[in-house]
Amino acid sequence: QVQLVEFGGGLVQAGGSLRLSCAASGDISSIRSMGWYRQAPGKQREFVAISTSGGNIDYADSVKGRFTISRGNAGNTIYLQMNSLKPEDTAVYYCNAKRIVLNYWGQGTQVTVSS
Repeated sequence: QVQLVEFGGGLVQAGGSLRLSCAASGDISSIRSMGWYRQAPGKQREFVAISTSGGNIDYADSVKGRFTISRGNAGNTIYLQMNSLKPEDTAVYYCNAKRIVLNYWGQGTQVTVSS
């Protein structure tokens, strides 16, 4: 089992920045990738960014150049630095960890960007 806890959501004005953190615990040695997804009201959950254990990183087109995903030194924490935030970035952000056949999710943290 893997447990994920997110920190760092909040309310920010358009153009501002926020940093999200996600700490993984449990059987973290089997995690193949960690990343972020988000879900806005009335919409499906969507991919935001991913960091694999092999060092690959990818972003959704909508956040490229504005968001940066990184890992802590111990490898069990990931961060999402969000700059130049837009009102359309408003959503609940979920941390995700993938093993070979299993997905784990955090409880979510609200990010609200006011115009």
